[in-house]
Amino acid sequence: MSAARTLRVPGRHGYAAEFSPYLPGRLACAAAQHYGIAGCGTLLILDHSESGLRILRSFDWNDGLFDVTWSENNEHVLVTCSGDGLLQLWDTAKATGPLQVYKEHTQEWDPTVEKSLCTFRGHESVIYSTIWSPHIPGCFASASGDQTLRIWDMKATGVRIVIPAHQTEILSCDWCKYNENLLVTGAVDCSLRGWDLRNVRQPVFELLGHTYAIRRVKFSPFHASVLASCSYDFTVRFWNFSKPDPLLETVEHHTEFTCGLDFSLQSPTQVADCSWDETIKIYDPACLTIPA
Repeated sequence: MSAARTLRVPGRHGYAAEFSPYLPGRLACAAAQHYGIAGCGTLLILDHSESGLRILRSFDWNDGLFDVTWSENNEHVLVTCSGDGLLQLWDTAKATGPLQVYKEHTQEWDPTVEKSLCTFRGHESVIYSTIWSPHIPGCFASASGDQTLRIWDMKATGVRIVIPAHQTEILSCDWCKYNENLLVTGAVDCSLRGWDLRNVRQPVFELLGHTYAIRRVKFSPFHASVLASCSYDFTVRFWNFSKPDPLLETVEHHTEFTCGLDFSLQSPTQVADCSWDETIKIYDPACLTIPA
């Protein structure tokens, strides 16, 4: 693995990292004081180059920030979510606080309207993760503490498929970029499971190796059968679920829970992660620099 470019942010514990879909080298990180239990949150906008990582913008919020995503139609706009149940819309071109704050707990919204477009009900416990299908317009998945993965349709405003994916809380899910029927879940039981929506009776793969709960899982945007996961065991692991021995690499460069993880959309080998150890890292895992 190439040497990681590291930025330490004292007093801020990382929860989510996401590369810009527009600008190579730009990364957003959502972080919180006091491990997210109390205190404020910070959205960090970072630029990285061969000389390292630097902070371009820093925005504070009065509660912990736990996730972040970039707009797909404006290179400057991001959305974060916070422990007070709010969504914040930010503009990196402006030095001051959010453009707008949404006071509903909702999974679908339009920045030009004040209220959510739809509300989806059905989960029986906290929802930890949602992801739009990259293939099917208006379709998204959600993972929950009720141990299910659910597939929803905007047109039907209801659940299409309920998958009892694990026997513990599911903290993360992602949709394969190359297969419209394939999703992956990561759970408190330390396992990753792949699900084919055409037959959800059994997982199509199970990946074992983490020793504590899996906090986030992401499919590679460049390799059809490669994915990465980060965990409360402090590690990031890279997998190829099509191989008999699927574990490609284990990265152990954090000293606390590793919560944020993303693949670059511009570089086939680049990954970012963040941890409760107050560091954000960008690096090139060895397994991605050779054919998977």
